[in-house]
Amino acid sequence: MSAVSRVFLALSATLLFTGCSPQLSDLKAYTAQVKQNTQPRIEPYPTFSQQPAFAYSAQDFRSPFTRPKVSQAPIVTQSKINCLQPDTSRQREPLEAYGIDALSLTGSFYTNGDQWVLFKTNDGGLYQAKKGSRVGLFFGRISAIANNNVVIQELVPDGTGCWQQKETTLTIKS
Repeated sequence: MSAVSRVFLALSATLLFTGCSPQLSDLKAYTAQVKQNTQPRIEPYPTFSQQPAFAYSAQDFRSPFTRPKVSQAPIVTQSKINCLQPDTSRQREPLEAYGIDALSLTGSFYTNGDQWVLFKTNDGGLYQAKKGSRVGLFFGRISAIANNNVVIQELVPDGTGCWQQKETTLTIKS
């Protein structure tokens, strides 16, 4: 590189840097003028009057955060004597772990002169049962089997300590 080009490069660099320097003198003068002419105003605190003390007089009432006590007399139901009761001491069968609504009838078949039905549970299990087998949560017993349906006799509590007999029919889904 020649000496002339070096001088030219140095001269252009100094011109470039001095041309980019900020001129802040007018901005400093305006800021000083605003500070001199502005008077800060702070409002005084408001005065508060003294309030009389509040006397709480509801300590004898129920707290709004607790439930009210039930003041009704308990309902007394007389239990009936010699009414229908399920046998709770017997061994429970596998299909008694499912409600009737969790069972679907899938088919029937004969073996050695006995008619059997197949139940599919809502969790995918497949169970077989015959007339007299126990089914459902309410002490149900299969009372009749036809080709497309099963009749189940259940014992449903009536609220007085006794049980009422109810008949339910399950059919094969089409």
